[in-house]
Amino acid sequence: GGHLTGISDVSAEVTPKRLELLRDFVPQLHTVAVLYNASDPGMVLRYKAAEAVAGAAGISLQPFGVREPAEFGQAFEGMNRNMPDAILMVSDVLTNLNRRLVFEFAAAHRLPAIYENDGYVRDGGLMSYGPDIKESLDRVASLVDRILKGARPADLPFEQPTLFRFVINLQTAKALGLTVPQVILTQADEIVE
Repeated sequence: GGHLTGISDVSAEVTPKRLELLRDFVPQLHTVAVLYNASDPGMVLRYKAAEAVAGAAGISLQPFGVREPAEFGQAFEGMNRNMPDAILMVSDVLTNLNRRLVFEFAAAHRLPAIYENDGYVRDGGLMSYGPDIKESLDRVASLVDRILKGARPADLPFEQPTLFRFVINLQTAKALGLTVPQVILTQADEIVE
């Protein structure tokens, strides 16, 4: 019908909150490395959203667009030349499949890092802020059910998430030798121990 339905992850729209959480974790935050898939226009837009708000917050971004697994090493070399205060990783298939490399780099350099969903935190990342994945998947399943029952996708709204979660992994913080500020703990929807 020329229209589609689904649910957005509104990642670009919540980037300011992710930067704010990094600033709460590192009050003297000046430089954030942003890892993203430079081959994916949607992920580039997420980087651009971060870029649009960083300057006003007094944060300098280091863009590290990767296109394949081998380029993560180059990104880390760039970070080693000019060490950031923190990392923001944009989530897609490429970055997800290489998340362990990011976890290891962050651990080796005791860098706080924020991710877009809590799966990263459960897998060893420090913290995440983003839409509640369960809620989003439930709503997608509902849309699919309606389509299978005869609804036309063009007649169904393109939805936005309504629940957002901030999750922090205290084990990772301890392993990094980082003290979690009280302001971070009080904001967390879930603390992974």
